[in-house]
Amino acid sequence: MLVKTYGSAVFGIDATTITIEVNISIGINFILVVLPDSAVKESQQRIKAAMKNNNYKYPGKELTINMAPADIRKEGSTFDLPIAIGILAASEQVLTDQLEDFLILGELSLDGNLKPMKGILPIALQAKKEGYKGLIVPLENASEAAIVQGLKVYGMSCLKEVVDFFNGDESFLPTEVPSFDSSNFQADNSVDFSDVKGQMAIKRAFEIAASGGHNVILIGPPGAGKSMLAKRLPTILPPMTIDEALETTKIHSVAGKISKEAGLVTQRPFRKPHHTISDVALVGGGGYPQPGEISLAHNGVLFLDELPEYKRTVLEVMRQPLEDRQVTISRAKFTVDYPAGFMLIAAMNPCPCGYFNHPEKECLCGPGNVQKYLNKISGPLLDRIDLHVEVTPVSYDELSSKEGELGSAQIRERVIAARLVQENRFKSDSTVHCNAQMSSQQIREFCSLNDASAEILKVAMNKMGLSARAYDRILKVARTIADLENFRDIEVKHMAEAIQFRSLDREGWAS
Repeated sequence: MLVKTYGSAVFGIDATTITIEVNISIGINFILVVLPDSAVKESQQRIKAAMKNNNYKYPGKELTINMAPADIRKEGSTFDLPIAIGILAASEQVLTDQLEDFLILGELSLDGNLKPMKGILPIALQAKKEGYKGLIVPLENASEAAIVQGLKVYGMSCLKEVVDFFNGDESFLPTEVPSFDSSNFQADNSVDFSDVKGQMAIKRAFEIAASGGHNVILIGPPGAGKSMLAKRLPTILPPMTIDEALETTKIHSVAGKISKEAGLVTQRPFRKPHHTISDVALVGGGGYPQPGEISLAHNGVLFLDELPEYKRTVLEVMRQPLEDRQVTISRAKFTVDYPAGFMLIAAMNPCPCGYFNHPEKECLCGPGNVQKYLNKISGPLLDRIDLHVEVTPVSYDELSSKEGELGSAQIRERVIAARLVQENRFKSDSTVHCNAQMSSQQIREFCSLNDASAEILKVAMNKMGLSARAYDRILKVARTIADLENFRDIEVKHMAEAIQFRSLDREGWAS
């Protein structure tokens, strides 16, 4: 007897439906006609033990199992449950009436219990797209899958419950979660810019960065507040849209970062990898490719503290994702793409001891050591960072001041207003959402300069030895500053402020 069940496989952050055909015929054998990894090959032993421990008969005949499409590699143990249900249906222990209406997923333990899996949200989205009635998933994954509206999701704890469901037990109810409204997405209120004393120039730089989606590097002595400021950047970013929340949740789901209570990711990610991280862990990859930190920071912030301490190879692999907003992982037989649309916030000391150019403390590093330390950051990487901000120590008077500081909510209002201006500007291009994402053609169209602005930019280019990429970055930042003031054209004051944020370019660093 031939029976079909349906599972799913995730590649990148998208899912592909897998048709599992189970045929029982005369003989004694188990034939798996797939492109399997070791976990799929070992499924027979888990399925056989689970069936026997739940008083189901394992057929003593020839079992032939085909998983189509044949050219897609089948990985992981999530095919245990659909194969087991297929075997039970082919041996007439499970009714086949509803099998074509459901995707079935889950790893079986030897006692028949179902274990949670990764990547359930992209599978649920694909199931809805292809018109399936519902999903059968492990209980721990049910809340995440139920985010997808219009799809019945049944969370099951064991093989017996799944068998009872398909045999007509109507006591099982689909999992329901509240519908999501992006207007209710709240920023993390455990930190706030009002906690930061002084540093008005740095807060201004972060407001510009958040308004235009620009990358920032902070350079200053230890204890000046670089990390404290960076951690508060997500509190002034605009709320996530539903589409951004779904895309972000898909990435975290594939990486196995979603807890059973979390459901939809509604706050912008803030990722802070340690400087000992490998290039694979940062950009993604591995034998079975997984998203890296830059993809987990998609639609949020990637904070690299102590930037020169990262291995140079790790920093250089970020150059393409910073430009393309995605990372491509290539293997011999397949290629996967992961989104990487993040804001990069980097922080570093000006020298190994941290006190080069400090107004009060003496630097203990020789001139050669300072330059060697700064040279760990390559020119091409620095070119891709829009705002270079020098952080100075906060004075005692500022630290002890009782005056109220500007809070995140106030800054966020201005950021949202500037983003609305950009949203209207780029409404004809769905791939561009903020000024930092403008193409060369859009820069020419939306960043036109009058004679005075063009002259000041020309002088800066010649004096500072800036690259063509730095030229584009300055124009984008100037456009954002003009948007914050609701100016249609880029004025001289906007250009002058944008130029000052290139102070850390290669030729001016150690002067």
